[in-house]
Amino acid sequence: MIVTKDFPFTPANSSRTLHIYLPDDYYQSQEAYPCMYYFDGQNLFFDYEASFGTSWGLKDFLDVWPKKMIVVGIECSHQGNQRLAEYSPYSFFEEPFGQIEAYGKETLNWLVSELKPYIDQKFRTYPFREATGIAGSSMGGLMAAYAGIAFNNYFSKMACLSSALSFNFEELMTDLSKQELNADSRFYLSVGQLEAQANQNQLEPFQTPAVKRNLSLEAALQAKGAQTYFYLQEYGQHNEASWQEQNQRYLEFLWF
Repeated sequence: MIVTKDFPFTPANSSRTLHIYLPDDYYQSQEAYPCMYYFDGQNLFFDYEASFGTSWGLKDFLDVWPKKMIVVGIECSHQGNQRLAEYSPYSFFEEPFGQIEAYGKETLNWLVSELKPYIDQKFRTYPFREATGIAGSSMGGLMAAYAGIAFNNYFSKMACLSSALSFNFEELMTDLSKQELNADSRFYLSVGQLEAQANQNQLEPFQTPAVKRNLSLEAALQAKGAQTYFYLQEYGQHNEASWQEQNQRYLEFLWF
């Protein structure tokens, strides 16, 4: 079942809609559940809610998947370039967006200090980091990767699909070099073959900048002791339909 709720979003003095998935028997049991937080929560469950008309189909998948969990989807800002600012840990300049004054670090501080305590109090979660994951795609994938690095005491399982690493890759790698990661940290990284080769058809997929950045990140994470899984999705594109196809792959790596 899906529960929706508006929740105060203090970094922008506004609110964000939460799209919360609960196992169907949640109210008939006393069981506690692991919990995953997703960025762009409007795109997770239903096509009619999704920004571009196709969702990740996550409700249908979780309804039949053997491991029960709670999912908290956090809807993004829909105002101008605010999503870029909200979902980037670092400020950057990029055409055609111009200067983006980022507050992604504040977004994650809000998540762990305000949202997560509320979810853990309101719902029967296992609140421990070992039972807490975070996921996203594009800018949300960047945020999931950064969360796993800078907020590793809160998250042990990170799904980073088609992550927007190009805007501030060096800053991310620098932060990673300064951090210690728990050995049970798991990072799923993916790139779609067609998105990797966009405008670069002369290059083999593994020679494209998008893949090279993900492989460099994977190597650095492994050097810190993390477990990783890199997936180059054949015919994959930068869209929800491609990310939907990965639900089983990344969830099984993270949780089994």
